[in-house]
Amino acid sequence: MTAMDRSRFEQLVAEAIDTLPEDFRNRMDNVAVIVEDYPSPREERRFARGRVLLGLYQGHPLTRRDSRYGLAFPDKITIYQANIESICRTDAEVRDQVRRTVLHEIAHHFGIDDHRLRDLGY
Repeated sequence: MTAMDRSRFEQLVAEAIDTLPEDFRNRMDNVAVIVEDYPSPREERRFARGRVLLGLYQGHPLTRRDSRYGLAFPDKITIYQANIESICRTDAEVRDQVRRTVLHEIAHHFGIDDHRLRDLGY
């Protein structure tokens, strides 16, 4: 297990987002990406399904939006720092897992479900 300060971890999240092609980044204008240590007990029960919850997308995927979406709150992607650190032994592993988790949650924003992500190796 490794631990890093929050600002460094947030920098890794930002770097992962910056690796997206510009077209994808431009379509994320109504998405807040935040870092928290752990999910709430409610989120853990609802979404973890027996696994360590590393990230969570909450919102309306682009593929399911209609003309009423303009009144919606921003979508939210939460990356769970302590959970990621708990499964990593080195800073390099944290960096790789952050990137993988960020891309996984962004994929949900674009309408890709967990089954398809598993097929793609995420």
